[in-house]
Amino acid sequence: MKRIRISTKTITSLVCLTLLNINALSEDKKAGEKKINKKCPITGKAANPKCNTKYEDVTYAFCSEVCCKKFTEDRANSLYHKIGGKAAVNATIDKFYVRVLADKRVNHFFEDINMKAQHKKQKAFVSAALGSPVPYTYRDMRKAHEDLDIKESDFNAIAEHLQITLQELKVKDEYIKQIIAIVATTKDDVLNRKKSDK
Repeated sequence: MKRIRISTKTITSLVCLTLLNINALSEDKKAGEKKINKKCPITGKAANPKCNTKYEDVTYAFCSEVCCKKFTEDRANSLYHKIGGKAAVNATIDKFYVRVLADKRVNHFFEDINMKAQHKKQKAFVSAALGSPVPYTYRDMRKAHEDLDIKESDFNAIAEHLQITLQELKVKDEYIKQIIAIVATTKDDVLNRKKSDK
């Protein structure tokens, strides 16, 4: 059997690399941990960090047990929660954009769009619209679409892809109807028309 010699310099380098990797993992973990909210998401009053609940790996603090209970009930009753929360919305939007980008009627709207960013924004919007506790913080629908020449037929094609995607993912019909109804409330803003123009 042949002996392998490793120099002290090599061992020192390996130890340093290992320590750097451990430190980097520790920093990544710290960066991923969010501070608990200081204001109650229900009342806006100061939150008590000991009065909290966790939803989708995020801890939410409240000013009272009553607010904590309301938050928990609101989540359970939300369309967002009923269809499967973050994982379901992510799967829906990813599959939805495969369909949209393959459709020659509407894919030209996305030619110069960073699709990674678009997925992120759409997931945030759909989540908030369906009842996620995380608010939508991007541009509103009217501003986001004001420079596009979107026609009602384009809007309908996009809604059609969403409906088919939800059906393919086996979302209950009653939930699909509710989701499409919510999407329909954005039509005037997306088409940049007054609410009374129909």
